[in-house]
Amino acid sequence: MIEYIVARNIDGRSLRKAAGVLSTGGLVAFPTDTSWSVGCSISSKEGIARLKKLSGKDALSPLTVVCSELSQVSELCELPTSSFRELKRLVPGPYVFILPSTNRAARDFDLRRGELGVRIPSNPVPAALVEALGAPLLTVTAKRTMSGMDETDADFPEELLFVSGWEVEELPGVDLVLDTGEELERGFSTVLDLRSGDVTVIRAGAGRYP
Repeated sequence: MIEYIVARNIDGRSLRKAAGVLSTGGLVAFPTDTSWSVGCSISSKEGIARLKKLSGKDALSPLTVVCSELSQVSELCELPTSSFRELKRLVPGPYVFILPSTNRAARDFDLRRGELGVRIPSNPVPAALVEALGAPLLTVTAKRTMSGMDETDADFPEELLFVSGWEVEELPGVDLVLDTGEELERGFSTVLDLRSGDVTVIRAGAGRYP
């Protein structure tokens, strides 16, 4: 099902509908500042299981979480001063930051890895969705063959990405698509690994670095 929205003036009913889908274990697709993503509530075990099935993975590795603000990132990840400064300088924008997850996040959300990839996109749709849900979103990049690759994979081919919302609607298991009616360019986020305290570019994408 497609819900058509205006990106910078999203109808509250559409957001409540999407948040309701997510809170009951559903999957929602939405545009970001690079390409289409499919997400579930980080608090929903059913949603996470469905997202894993859609992605074709036994584990989403590394997990990618969409947040709306830095305070959410600090609740999920270890964020020393140097990493905080990098995030503050670059977000919102087309970046994924790989950071060590906190013990609380690992416990509360049953994470089997010690790191998370976090995003704060500049596209207003995911931020509004996170705010409506009241929790971050666990996400994967929507692609034509959900073959187990994730958005931090350096060998991820652009041809697998979607342009329009009606294409994403055809993915099995997606319950709702928030669509602005605008086509997205096939592009990638820039992936930066901050786990060591220094910045390592894992993949160069739409976000410029340094």
